[in-house]
Amino acid sequence: MSMETAPLRAYLVDDEPLAIERLTRLLANFDGLHIAGSATDPAQALDDLNRESIDVLFLDIQMPVLNGFDLLSRLKVQPFVIFTTAYDEYALRAFETNSIDYLVKPIETAQLARALKKLDRLRPVAKPDWQQSPDLPALLKELAASLRGQPPDYPRRIASRVGERISFLDLGDVTHFVAHDKLTYAIVDGSRHCVDQTVAELERRLDPAKFLRIHRSAIVNVDWIHEVNSWFAGKVILSLKDARHTQIPVARDRVRSLKSRLGI
Repeated sequence: MSMETAPLRAYLVDDEPLAIERLTRLLANFDGLHIAGSATDPAQALDDLNRESIDVLFLDIQMPVLNGFDLLSRLKVQPFVIFTTAYDEYALRAFETNSIDYLVKPIETAQLARALKKLDRLRPVAKPDWQQSPDLPALLKELAASLRGQPPDYPRRIASRVGERISFLDLGDVTHFVAHDKLTYAIVDGSRHCVDQTVAELERRLDPAKFLRIHRSAIVNVDWIHEVNSWFAGKVILSLKDARHTQIPVARDRVRSLKSRLGI
């Protein structure tokens, strides 16, 4: 890690004492990092973290009473977060790019080194937009509820703005969303309706059972998928049920999740 900056102040939260001990031993091998505290009780961690400033939080996701997302939703200031979890599926997609990293237990030295190197690279930069977003508390509460098995309250309509006029679209009628020229559009009956959210924001907020991101600039309503066509060189094209039989390419890194969702 870089020696030109002050040591990173780290805090560790895990309901398993042995996990805290193991991570403490591993972190002792890294220069430029100071463990400011740790807790096996999320409530104690919440008190500590709201009283003192830290640089990075190593946070277990699955914990009793308060899970990791519950804890984050109650912090006054959001630190950089490195999730530690025994369950790969709980490194939820909303944090795949927003968090520094996630470490799957049992944590290995090489895995930890990659996460700390990434943190050291990002540390001089201002906090990313997601940490400053006014929507962050609501997002964290949704993730916490999802982890507890409670169905989130997904929206059924979405607002579309044209000048000073705002209309509302039923999400069941939206065949897909597409980003173009820095704007995002909901497509209904082949017509484009401008919406305020980015594709990444829509991916987080819409019901994942209904809407699937198939490209960095496109989300499709799975109920409107008519055909999945595989072309040469592994290229996959979706054909929709709309009157135009709209065709949308699927990014290579999204093909597997698409086929899994459709059971093919």
